[in-house]
Amino acid sequence: MSFLSNLLIVLATAAGMEAFAWVAHKYVMHGFGWGWHASHHEARRGWFEANDLYAIVSAGVAIALVWFGMRGAWPLQWVGAGMTLYGALYFVAHDGMVHRRWPLRWTPRSGYLKRLYQAHRLHHAVQGREGCVSFGFLWAPSPRRLKQQLQAAQTRRADQRRSIDAGH
Repeated sequence: MSFLSNLLIVLATAAGMEAFAWVAHKYVMHGFGWGWHASHHEARRGWFEANDLYAIVSAGVAIALVWFGMRGAWPLQWVGAGMTLYGALYFVAHDGMVHRRWPLRWTPRSGYLKRLYQAHRLHHAVQGREGCVSFGFLWAPSPRRLKQQLQAAQTRRADQRRSIDAGH
């Protein structure tokens, strides 16, 4: 196939991964997969956390797709490359910029990256797995939507505090 076809597959897969990641984050990681993901919502003890197992599984799938694709199962190698591109962007934005798991000490002050940063910080504003917002990893909500999510998160945090104070 042509270079353009392969490039489109890579880019479409990377974009599709955001939709897949949103669903997986909301319904798997904050659902039956909470056992691994809970570590991401707690203070990290060491370099790795159980939540990193999701990245390892995804990388394994991408590697397998590239391997099968390079042995004749077109377009699997390009789908695997798109997953890898998404993983690299995730690593830089989520692990680097938001959670500072590597030495990037920059906080965006405007535009898309600021909204992305704020959205993920809002995701962590509520303790536990219930009541979280912003399940995307690279999709930044509009300023209006971000404001709505902030108000909802503030309400949930206040409710949590009242519940704790009341002894429930």
